[in-house]
Amino acid sequence: MIYVGKVWKFGDDINTDAIIPARYLNSSDPLELAKHCMEDADPDFVKKISKGDIMIGGKNFGCGSSREHAPVSIKFAGISCVVAESFARIFFRNSFNMGLPIFDSLKAAREASTGDELEVDSETGKIKNLTTGKSYTAVPIPAFMQDLISAGGLMNYVVKKNEF
Repeated sequence: MIYVGKVWKFGDDINTDAIIPARYLNSSDPLELAKHCMEDADPDFVKKISKGDIMIGGKNFGCGSSREHAPVSIKFAGISCVVAESFARIFFRNSFNMGLPIFDSLKAAREASTGDELEVDSETGKIKNLTTGKSYTAVPIPAFMQDLISAGGLMNYVVKKNEF
């Protein structure tokens, strides 16, 4: 899968409470959660993004509590994928379980700026900054994890695998 979108950049240690504030966790509706994605960092974030845009994070993106609401809010806000210097392990797992593709790429995360346009190839791990012309690498997403993403997450994947 190839993702192309405008960059929205955030810093280091963006925790799950910054991604989706705890005051909204009384809802499990993905579209309701999406309305509040990153609102404490940027109250107008969801109004500014377009479907397919790409979120960039620094080190330890998604740290904090192990809430699945965080990758769900990002995905349903319209962000196609997240590129960061590094991810908290639980966020990494939750992202794939919820069907949100994420990519570790220190250089791409450090060098991209808000407003740049990126192209991310999940099969090869190649990341191109279409604005600056620079290219980067990330670990490609293995085929079985791409199947999780294509299915919309682990639960949908399991249901599809068990259909007769």
